[in-house]
Amino acid sequence: MPEVVNQVAYQVIGHDLTVTFAAEAGQLNAFEPVIAFDIVQSIRMLTRAIEALTERCVKGITAGEQHCHELVKNSLAIVTAPNPRIGYENATRIATLAQRSGRPVADVVLAEGLLSAGELGELLDPQSMIGPTRGETLSKA
Repeated sequence: MPEVVNQVAYQVIGHDLTVTFAAEAGQLNAFEPVIAFDIVQSIRMLTRAIEALTERCVKGITAGEQHCHELVKNSLAIVTAPNPRIGYENATRIATLAQRSGRPVADVVLAEGLLSAGELGELLDPQSMIGPTRGETLSKA
């Protein structure tokens, strides 16, 4: 099914090229029908492809919550969350230590005494990491 969606995407790319050439010709009255036809065809094909993919592949998928939690906990990428508070150099050092020791970033930050468990818990809460920030500078380093 995902391959069908790829095929539809390639077809839509072709339609986009047709629309581009038709609009580029500068004769909108002459080329308006092909522009409208290809845009409508693209919308129809994408709609059907998305519906089919959703129904046959996506519907019913569930996440393994515990596994996802472990992946986040053991990811080196989460060192970017405390970075504004601990500073870039400390964050780089923490990431290196975590990678070399195989320990989670949180354990290394706590062992180094850079943040309290409460501060770190707030910063590493996945819900707080997925939304936009207010852009404030939190650096104490």
